[in-house]
Amino acid sequence: MKRGDGVHGRKRLEPKDLPQTVIKVGSDYYIRASSLTSRRTTRVLVNGESFAVFDVGGDILETPDEPLGFFHRDTRYLSRFELKIAGETPYCLNSYASEENAQLRVNLSNPDLTLDGGDLELARNSIQIERNWVIENAALFHKVILRNYARSKVAIRLDFSFGVDFADLFEVRGFKRGRRGVYCEPRANAGSVTFTYRGLDGARRFTSVVFEPAPERLETGHASFAIVLGPDEMTELEARIVGQCDDSPGSQPPIRFDDALARRRAEISRYEAGWSKLTASSEQLDWLLRRSSADLTSMIRYAPEGTFLMAGIPWFATLFGRDSILTALFALPFNPALAVGTLKTLAALQGCQINRERDEQPGKIVHEIRGGELAALGEVPFGRYYGSVDSTPLFLWLLGRYVATTGDMQLAEQLWNNAERALEWIERWGDRDGDLYVEYLCENRYGLVNQGWKDSFDAISHADGTLARGPLALCEVQGYVYAAYVSIAHVAAHLGMKERADRLIERAARLRSRFSRDFWLERERTVALALDAEKKPCRVMASNAAHCLATGMLNREQAEALAERLMSDEMFTGWGVRTLGSAERRYNPMSYHNGSVWPHDNALAAVGLARIKGRRGVLRILGGLLGAARHLNTGSLPELFCGFPRDERLGPVPYPVSCHPQAWSAASVFMIVQAMLGIEVRGFDRTLVIDSPVMPDWLDWIKIENLRIGDGAISLIARRAPEGTTIGITERRGDVKVEILT
Repeated sequence: MKRGDGVHGRKRLEPKDLPQTVIKVGSDYYIRASSLTSRRTTRVLVNGESFAVFDVGGDILETPDEPLGFFHRDTRYLSRFELKIAGETPYCLNSYASEENAQLRVNLSNPDLTLDGGDLELARNSIQIERNWVIENAALFHKVILRNYARSKVAIRLDFSFGVDFADLFEVRGFKRGRRGVYCEPRANAGSVTFTYRGLDGARRFTSVVFEPAPERLETGHASFAIVLGPDEMTELEARIVGQCDDSPGSQPPIRFDDALARRRAEISRYEAGWSKLTASSEQLDWLLRRSSADLTSMIRYAPEGTFLMAGIPWFATLFGRDSILTALFALPFNPALAVGTLKTLAALQGCQINRERDEQPGKIVHEIRGGELAALGEVPFGRYYGSVDSTPLFLWLLGRYVATTGDMQLAEQLWNNAERALEWIERWGDRDGDLYVEYLCENRYGLVNQGWKDSFDAISHADGTLARGPLALCEVQGYVYAAYVSIAHVAAHLGMKERADRLIERAARLRSRFSRDFWLERERTVALALDAEKKPCRVMASNAAHCLATGMLNREQAEALAERLMSDEMFTGWGVRTLGSAERRYNPMSYHNGSVWPHDNALAAVGLARIKGRRGVLRILGGLLGAARHLNTGSLPELFCGFPRDERLGPVPYPVSCHPQAWSAASVFMIVQAMLGIEVRGFDRTLVIDSPVMPDWLDWIKIENLRIGDGAISLIARRAPEGTTIGITERRGDVKVEILT
């Protein structure tokens, strides 16, 4: 069979064959950006599969094209919740999420309020309005506290306007539906309103809005309270919003806000215990480390059927194979449990059949899981979707690295059959023409056209700007496969399968040798972005090459040449490494994948630079991303930002629909710290290796506490000194060793 003939005799899809509304997840073409989004400051709360997005004043405004609202499993269960005092929008003083991400707190006050005759009735800042929000499972809790600082008695009205559209998240993203289900008449009683929607998928979805105490007047979309406060008096009222998808609304426990907050804090506290603690002398780095771990903890879904990390809020609040794997890999030595839950969950969802509608084949690791109405109906293909070319080798790489880091042979034995099935997928389905390279071709008419991490439709091109035709072999995917073979070979060896281990090492060596011949571009001093259907290299400078550096696919000379290009002005903006070189035909610093800066991409670049002792480049990446987080005022790092050259007067330019928090961006700083200090945990030897550590001039010390080494642990502090970086061991538990290499 000729490569250009497609697979199994199927005609390859040409651009003219594709429908006009192909869904391209990861493309700003698909996630429609409202102009209001760029002008609105929002606040986010996350609890696993539930999240809420508010405006800066704690309101949920009725904006169908913006992701404001309370969402659970891809459905918006609250699309409006606005507070007014005496008919006016309160004055916003400040708002912030608590340090552990359990609670959103908002401080408001009354604006100047006047009588009909124009006389001043109540001066501004006479009444403080404190709003508090917390999510507990699939319920959103709200507490409002009013305090009267006027010197006289105040009688005033407080109103809430609320509504529910039961929109699927893909609708909010821009998907246009031809028809919808049935909205039932809302039911109201003395203190609550219940909204019901019968979806086309046969499911009924409910939202109950409960007020305590009962309002003076309650209608299906409006609640009004008559508030009377003497001088220095205060009062409280609460609302509880519960979203369900079930045969009946069911009964809800009478949980008050304080109970929900206590539960959420206790839950987060238990999860935080799984982390090593990282602190730093730099206030900015210390804050980034704390906020990043809080972001990650808030996005963990804990459930009996599986534990994993959400990919990002608001667009990817679900399991993503690639994102979840890389996040767990980045945080591996500091929280190994993330890898365990991720690997077990993905193993349970591993492909077991040929299903072209889902791009599924036996042994393939899932790309994405969705729980909304559109996914259930098949209007979007992502209910359980396998259209990623890299999740399977990344699964193997993570499993191998986890076992090497922890020495946990129990999990290795438990998942070995899954590993073998994944290896079979690589060799049978990933490499269908037997050239050792794993390629992809979208066989699902409504699936992803590009199936690597740069999955927007225009991400893979030739030097002249023409889009590359599939099947495509991405450079970084071959690096992942190489890393998978090497790391899983070590697992096989520890399981006593020497012949299997030898075959994997031999296959890895052949792949690396062939890759050097077919992908290395001597004239450009970089790696080809991809090989197209005719095996023609895409001769463009892209950040994908850095992933090959991270996985060890290049020889020393090639690696050093590539490192130089990555740190050149063409690629390095001052804030981070661009996804595409500024000299390339498709370069656009405002694009999703053709010139923007992605923190996770930079973390892998840092790992690659560290492999060749290029740690000064690692420090440049750390300094750039840290500066970006400071200027963006995000605390932790967003999914991406624009790739304009660094200008301190303007700061980094935000990307319009970037996710924040996002898992692999939050985890990036932990991988960069490992690269900076040369950290490697060897679980079988109970040894911590620190190889050629360096520190930037602005950092005096960084401390790591409770770093697990086998069945023991170590706490250490790295200090910058005139003679280099020094390592001090502050605590040692168990029979563990430390090797410091220079």
